[in-house]
Amino acid sequence: MRLGIISDTHGTLPPEVFQVFEGVDRILHAGDVGSADILTELEALAPVTAVYGNTDGWGLRAKLPKVAKLRLDGFDIVVTHGDQFGTPTPEALHEAFPEGEILVFGHTHQPLVETVDVVVTAMNPGSAGAPRDGLPPSVGIMELEPGIPPRARLVPMLD
Repeated sequence: MRLGIISDTHGTLPPEVFQVFEGVDRILHAGDVGSADILTELEALAPVTAVYGNTDGWGLRAKLPKVAKLRLDGFDIVVTHGDQFGTPTPEALHEAFPEGEILVFGHTHQPLVETVDVVVTAMNPGSAGAPRDGLPPSVGIMELEPGIPPRARLVPMLD
């Protein structure tokens, strides 16, 4: 299973996302969506599991959970924006969600792939719509296959 990992769109979806996410089986959005239209556009590519972030309005908060837990290809995945931890870290997320084998989060706008013994355990795709600290917008791709450690990569979107 191929996953598109995205966060912090803040109402902006760069056109490169459609190329990077071509052929994904599912999309995980880790919050600060910005507009329900973003989810509609992503759903044209694949089913979307999304959570709300700290900047999302009441309309999105009424439709989306703060934390989503799902099982895909034998892996327990937790998706959250992470703002409930201040500045989220993989350590804080592992402590809060010990059942999660893979943790997907956003909020910091800092791309990150954490591995433990070559197994992806936490991923922040960075910000697709509102980069910080001079970093380009970015998303992630994760590959899941039963019995094989998850593989993930960050994909910067350069003009």
